[in-house]
Formats: sequence, C-alpha cells, structure tokens
Amino acid sequence: MRWSLPMFKKSHESASPLEQARVPDGVRVYAIGDVHGRFDLLIPLLRRIRQDSETRGPADVHVVLLGDLIDRGPHSAQVIEYLRGHRDDFANFHFLTGNHEEAMLASIAKHAVPEEIGWLSFGGRETILSYGAEPSLFELEGPQLSDAMRKVVPRTHVDFIESFVDQVTIGDYMFVHAGIRPGLPLARQISADLRWIREPFLRDERDHGVIVVHGHSISDEPQIRHNRIGIDTGAYRTGLLTALALEGGDRWLMMEQA
Repeated sequence: MRWSLPMFKKSHESASPLEQARVPDGVRVYAIGDVHGRFDLLIPLLRRIRQDSETRGPADVHVVLLGDLIDRGPHSAQVIEYLRGHRDDFANFHFLTGNHEEAMLASIAKHAVPEEIGWLSFGGRETILSYGAEPSLFELEGPQLSDAMRKVVPRTHVDFIESFVDQVTIGDYMFVHAGIRPGLPLARQISADLRWIREPFLRDERDHGVIVVHGHSISDEPQIRHNRIGIDTGAYRTGLLTALALEGGDRWLMMEQA
C-alpha cells in the first residue's frame, strides 16, 4: 500500500537530486525515525514538532512515522495507544510498516509459531511485557504462546498496526522504513525490501528518481546523502530520536534526547 502527493520533474541536470528535491508548495512534512517503544522521547518530540510548525505559519502538515514504533524499548503499548487514539490533530499522520511490526503481526496471527518467526528474540518480548504480561507467559511454546500473546495485545492495536502502509511519497521524497531495491522501478518495489533491506541500498550511489527517507539502519547521526536520508539514530539504546522536516526546498533536523 502507498500514499502519495505529486512528484516533480527534475530540471537542473547539474544539481544533485538532493539539491533539487522539493515538497509541494503549502505542504510541510515531518518524518520521525524508529521509535522502538521510547514513549518518553516521542511525546516531547511531537510537542516540539507542533510548536515548530505553528511558528512557521499555516500549511498542509504531514507527520510520517517511518515504522518500528514497537519492540526493544520499554513502552511499545503506550506508543501504539497514544498514536492510535490520543495523538494531537495538528497534522495528517502516516504510519509505515517496519520489519518489527511485520514480525509482531505474524507472531500473534492465528496458528503462528512465534519461535519460528523469532520476533521475541529481537524485541517482541519487551513489547509483550509492555502490555502488562507476566514473564511466566514466555514459558509457553508454539500455538499456546501465540494464543496467550493474542489475548494480551488488544485487537484495536492489531487493527491499527494492520492499517499501516509500506510507502508514502510527497513531492520528490519517498518515505519507507528500510529502503528500496536499487535499479528496480519504484512501482515494482516489494514489501520485503521496503521493510527489511540494508545492502545494496545503503551504499548505492545512483539517482533513484526520489530522495528516499528511511529508518531501520542505525547510525550515530542522520545520514544525508545525495539520494537518501537515513534518520534512525537508535533511540532505544542511544536515547536519541530524530525527525527530518521538509518545506519547499528546505529541510532541517529536530532531535529529542533523553
């Protein structure tokens, strides 16, 4: 699934894709990197984003969360509940499916075997605990474990996560969780790459036709390249949550640190 506003044709061949990139006039965009259960960072960052937008005047404001809202950090349930039903209404919110959301949905699906999917070993345990589960739940195995987890996670949260999309395009920027398959037309990109890819995407130098804004691959600071911008600064372990803001041809970074 995708969501998009019109793209622009590049006109200055001597300029890099990043130098030419724009969002439509009257539109302001804030993209937020991987939250990973850091409710304590998300709330003040959203507050600062709203304040920043208000100081810049009226606009069609969009907030794009790049996926991996859950796992690893301590408060995944609170993150989902807030974004599902209690978030501020100052912007249009877009939610991307990350590899962790994919693994969560697969692990609590009917007849799933969580041990085979591996979700609990890379952050799912923290998510289940954030819903108030007792650690003894993890003594169960196979379908019994899946059934127990399904009872812990509210159906409203599952429905919300299932509504997430794989990509959002606004102007010359394409927002995805992980990246794209280089050389493959944008219309033919598949969910597995959009949610999981690292290489060869991260080191690819070609013009993708859009600036790809992504999370998934942790870096000490945002990675701003001529064809992509990575903003996963490892919030769950570094205490640093990053947002990229875009308006016209301008861009700026906003960060919240514990």
